[in-house]
Amino acid sequence: RCIVYHESFFPGFFLIQRIWAQVDHDKLSLTAWPSPVVPQGQHVTLHCDSRLGFDIFRLDKEDGAHIPELQDRVFQKSFLLGPVTPAHAGVYRCYNSNPHFSNGVPAPSDPLVIKVSGIYKKPSLSAQPSTLVKNGGKVTLQCCSEVMFETFIFVLHRQKVTKDLLNLSGESYDGGSQANVSIDPLTPVHAGTYRCYGSLNHQPYVWSEPSDPLDIVITGEYQFKKPSISAQPDFVVRSGENVTLSCSSDSSFGMYHLSREGEPQGHCLPAVQSHSGTFQADFPLGPVTHKGTYRCYGSFNGSPYAWSSPSDPLHLSVRDAAVMDQEPEVNRSMNMEEVTQEVTYTELDHWVYTWKKITPTSQRLKESPTETSMYMELVKC
Repeated sequence: RCIVYHESFFPGFFLIQRIWAQVDHDKLSLTAWPSPVVPQGQHVTLHCDSRLGFDIFRLDKEDGAHIPELQDRVFQKSFLLGPVTPAHAGVYRCYNSNPHFSNGVPAPSDPLVIKVSGIYKKPSLSAQPSTLVKNGGKVTLQCCSEVMFETFIFVLHRQKVTKDLLNLSGESYDGGSQANVSIDPLTPVHAGTYRCYGSLNHQPYVWSEPSDPLDIVITGEYQFKKPSISAQPDFVVRSGENVTLSCSSDSSFGMYHLSREGEPQGHCLPAVQSHSGTFQADFPLGPVTHKGTYRCYGSFNGSPYAWSSPSDPLHLSVRDAAVMDQEPEVNRSMNMEEVTQEVTYTELDHWVYTWKKITPTSQRLKESPTETSMYMELVKC
């Protein structure tokens, strides 16, 4: 009695077909370690197991090129295959080969497909509009190659489990080939590290090198626990000055992640509990030369692809040192309000002189809160 069902990762596609059978206990099982996707020149260990204690097996390759090393070979439990070449790609089964059990011979294992990768140049994988996707949002994965691949394979690696998610036909694109897949809506089950491969129809189990890994992260998982972000020494700094961005929260996040202009910065830091009880991480940016908008996210240990809602944005401004020297020394806290009023300007020899009147309203200034400052900006046209 068999039960057949499908797992659907993307609407409109049946990506994984699993067949569960109420089988006899004497059926063999065949697995590959560390993975059934094997880079060319590497080795893979095939394990054949029997619940009834059979320990002598043989391997058969059911399609493609003949493998001499399998001819008339028997083994116990494990068989080391390799170094693999494209000829090793294909479908394998293991069979009982114990001559003392002529009656009640166990059924052969289910087929195991070995894919050999690294035969063609790796494609590139990107995500639009971003790799950071709000829970329930949409993301499109695009796999592109200079090679005219007929099929692209999208693979998800998550929690040490690798799944062949989807095989898509390649389309001609700008002298090469590509395939796109949209995930809509994105849920936590879709988050993880993606790679894509390319292949040709006459050798479906011979794959290209994998693309560089691409992490798809779901955000907004902890809607009411977003962290805060601050800058030290300030959010307006001189060009080349060192800046540290601090992420903190009352929630016990295990890790903090930093994004710039909506894209992750590629590294995370563990949260450390401060004396005040908050959980904090400090990101040293080093000498900064360009402005940017930063946000930070929190995640819990064991859930690296599920992030909190983002912090409020922090706009980091980088000013030229000469301009900074002309400005009054005030505390540029994000809570400070300034009333800026342009008074006059005059143009002379392609220079614009702008007089500005600043009336600080914050009680945090060193000067009296009612004191008015005047300064002049020089801008060359």
